[in-house]
Amino acid sequence: MRTVQCKDILIGDNNPFVLIAGPCVVESREMIFSTAKKIREITTRLGIPFIFKSSYKKANRTSVDSFTGIGDDEALKILGEVKKQFNLPILTDVHTVEEISAAADIVDVLQIPAFLCRQTELLIAAGKTGKVINVKKGQFLAPSDMKFAANKIESTQNEKILFTERGTTFGYNNLVVDMRSLVIMRELSYPVIMDATHSVQIPSLGGKSGGASQFIPYLSRAAAAVGIDGLFLETHPDPKTALSDAESQLPLKELEQLLISVQKIDQLIKEK
Repeated sequence: MRTVQCKDILIGDNNPFVLIAGPCVVESREMIFSTAKKIREITTRLGIPFIFKSSYKKANRTSVDSFTGIGDDEALKILGEVKKQFNLPILTDVHTVEEISAAADIVDVLQIPAFLCRQTELLIAAGKTGKVINVKKGQFLAPSDMKFAANKIESTQNEKILFTERGTTFGYNNLVVDMRSLVIMRELSYPVIMDATHSVQIPSLGGKSGGASQFIPYLSRAAAAVGIDGLFLETHPDPKTALSDAESQLPLKELEQLLISVQKIDQLIKEK
C-alpha cells in the first residue's frame, strides 16, 4: 500500500482516516468560510486530518436550469482564501484539460469526477501537475478497472493517486454500494476513500438529483468497518437550501457525532 502525502497529511498504509469534507459547491464566501471554520474546529478537537472540499463549479448538471456556480475566478479565489486563513489543504474537481492550470495554482488535490474517470487527456493533464489526484470510480465501472485510470496518471511519473467509491448504477435512478469495491481497489495499492454522500444520490430524479441522506451514517460506518483510508462527505449548514445536491448532503450539525463513531471503528480496525 502506497502512502500519499498531502501537505502534512499521510493517507493510506494504516494511518488514521482522513476526512475530505465541505459543501458541494461554492455558493458564497460567507457560507464557505463558516463551514470550513466549523469543520476545522470539529476535526481539530477529534484529531482527524482534514482536507476541505468544495467544487468551484458544477459542470455535470441534470437540467440546463441547474445552478453551476458563482463564477470560476471568484469561486477559486474564495477557496484560496480558505486555504490561507485556515491553513487547510483544498480539494476541487476539474472537468476539462483547460481548467486544470487555474485550479492547480490554488488547490492541493485535483478531483476527477466519476463520469470522467476514463478521460485519458484529462487524467494525464491532471497527473502532470504533480498534485494529488483523487479519481472517483465511475458508476459504470468495475473496481478492478480503476487500475487503468491509475496507469494513465502514472505515465506522467505521478503516483500521488487516491481512489474514491461513490456507488454503482443499479437499474434506473438508483445507486448501490458494494463494499467489496473498497477491498478490490485497495488491492491496487493506492489509498481508498469512501464517498458516503454521493453514494446516497438518486440520480436525475425529475430534472435534478434526489437523495436518501438518512443512509449516510450507515454507509460511513460500514465503510470504516471494511477498512478505508479516508471518508468523503459533502456537508452543508442547511442542506434544504443548498444550491446543489440538497438531498444528499449531511447536515453540518450532525457531522461531529458521525465522525466520533467512524473514528472509533477506524481505530479498532487499524489496531488489528
